[in-house]
Amino acid sequence: MWRLSAFLRRCITTSSSRHRKKDGLFIIHPDVKEALADQRPVVALESTIITHGMPYPHNLSTAKEVEAIVRAEGAIPATIGILEGSIHVGLSSDELDFLAQSKMALKVSRRDLPYVISKGMSGGTTVSGTMIAAHKAGIPVFVTGGIGGVHRDGENSLDVSADLTELGRTPIAVVSAGVKSILDIGRTLEFLETQGVCVATYGDSNSFPAFFSRQSEFTSPYHVSSPQEAADLIASTLSLGLQSGLLLAIPIPEEHAATGQQIEDAIQTAVKEASSQGVTGRDVTPFILQRVNELTKGKSLQANIALIKNNAKVGSQIACALSKHKEKTGGNFRGDIKTRKSKDQRTDSYAFGQTNPGSVCQSFGGVGRNIADCLSRLGQRPLFISAIGKDSHSEAVLNYCKHMDTSAVARLQDQRTATYCAVITESGELSLGLGDMDIHQQIQEQYVSQFEDQLASASLVVLDGNIPVSTIDYVCRIAKKRAVPVWFEPTDADKACKPFLSESWKALSYISPNLAELCTMNHTLGLPTPTEFPRSLEDVLGCVPALSRPLLEHLNCVVVTLGALGVMVCGEHAAGTVNLQPQKQKLKGRLCAVHYPALTVSSKETVNVSGAGDSFAGAMMVGILRELDTDSCVRMGLLAARTSLMSPHPIDPSLTADDIHPEKLQSQLWPKPSFVWIED
Repeated sequence: MWRLSAFLRRCITTSSSRHRKKDGLFIIHPDVKEALADQRPVVALESTIITHGMPYPHNLSTAKEVEAIVRAEGAIPATIGILEGSIHVGLSSDELDFLAQSKMALKVSRRDLPYVISKGMSGGTTVSGTMIAAHKAGIPVFVTGGIGGVHRDGENSLDVSADLTELGRTPIAVVSAGVKSILDIGRTLEFLETQGVCVATYGDSNSFPAFFSRQSEFTSPYHVSSPQEAADLIASTLSLGLQSGLLLAIPIPEEHAATGQQIEDAIQTAVKEASSQGVTGRDVTPFILQRVNELTKGKSLQANIALIKNNAKVGSQIACALSKHKEKTGGNFRGDIKTRKSKDQRTDSYAFGQTNPGSVCQSFGGVGRNIADCLSRLGQRPLFISAIGKDSHSEAVLNYCKHMDTSAVARLQDQRTATYCAVITESGELSLGLGDMDIHQQIQEQYVSQFEDQLASASLVVLDGNIPVSTIDYVCRIAKKRAVPVWFEPTDADKACKPFLSESWKALSYISPNLAELCTMNHTLGLPTPTEFPRSLEDVLGCVPALSRPLLEHLNCVVVTLGALGVMVCGEHAAGTVNLQPQKQKLKGRLCAVHYPALTVSSKETVNVSGAGDSFAGAMMVGILRELDTDSCVRMGLLAARTSLMSPHPIDPSLTADDIHPEKLQSQLWPKPSFVWIED
């Protein structure tokens, strides 16, 4: 038995991830996919600056330097472009080079996306095009040079950039150097106000920058002076659900502002030339920028590159601050499915900013560790693959886990053992959690590959959502090649998407999500999901089979945990129930689902709920490995879950195989399961 994870107690959430991948249409680069799945900061970058903003090779070198700046600040760059009819979020070096040298690349705004995609064409995305793709991928921060605006004489020509209307309807924070001075800045700001777009200058002044100039004659409504303040503003904007964006204007660095007047004079000359030569529409901006570069003998290009790099640096710092803000507050900026208790429903309250009375205890959790612990106490001998630091926490963990095989746990110098602080209410529910889990990223394919022989010969491989996407993909490749069954425990709704970002999910045999995690899996595959949770038991039992049905095209079994409502097992029918045994061939029989009500545990008996799901999964695995019937497997899981609920530890230290024997309860005390067919 195998388990890959770091030491993290499970935190159940009702948020829903939107990191989707639609084959051929919407393609996310692996680095970006993994960062999004792990909730690390990602910065979106446009590509018209590559295809239309600068000459080759300056465009290519600038694009790569900007990506390097983003990485240096601790974020992942996601340059967005259109390649042969597919929207790419994150480009490889070769793809950047292709766009930089392409003579046929189009300038792709919102209106152009359908045509370019339908014709299989390539192009650079404008601000509006990039915003659309970034929002769909779940990236809240987008860095660009400058945005479009209302053109001069726009009140008569109605020439208004689509960037402005996109800011009014797409919730993305756009970091730019303001508005190009070839435009009507005053009317642009008025238009943004009409669209409900919050505008703030970054720095100590409210003065709105004009691209090459640090100041214009206009002011922003607000200003923020640090990445943290900017992150707070973005978080507030997104959390309100206004469906409008935010513009952060970053003045050009002081050392490059001296050439501003010379560039402004050249701009005026270029504007007149464009008018006299009849240049109109989308061709105006590229013409003027090229002409200004010629008139200033390259100084405008140097200033342009400088401000873009500065925007990338500041924008990345803001993205990192926003990521930390979300981690601290548990914020869910993109969730479709939300639940919230009203004040009169709250049974526990805390006074933040001061000490609250309570009891403190240390326990050892983590989804991977929990299941390996449960299996070990129930007579199995799983090998636990994970990583810990060389610190006091690691010594305590290893000492507690002496009953487990931890020989495959890497001990890493200068790394912190994953720790999790959970505030549990009197009713046993999680109220607040804070986690330090960076070490998860160290469980890389290179480390795991040394155990390839054991993986290939395992009776069952168990993965959780904490490990990197690349490691999940590697293990799934090995398992598929050797026909080894794989169980995926999602950990939480944000990480549930990981195997489904590629074809890896088709190598899985079992998954054990809750309803929110099941919705995330369907979201990731581009499948329809409910906009809110079903509330009644009848609606839940109707929703679960429908969400499980498409996954069962490749999976053997979907085990959906429903908290107090019990568990629903979906899969191929056999002998009046679901067949839980691993199948070497694709399912051919009729599909069905069986609902098992939960065992009653009173609120007074409930100590905490953090390990109930892991205890259930571990005990159910034991039943499957022993080739027991489905009822026995599920009942073993329910008994283990009940034991966990009544223990201060995620896995009850006194748990034994005898405790979960299906005959532990008399047959008349077992709630009767209900059976339904899953229709095509």
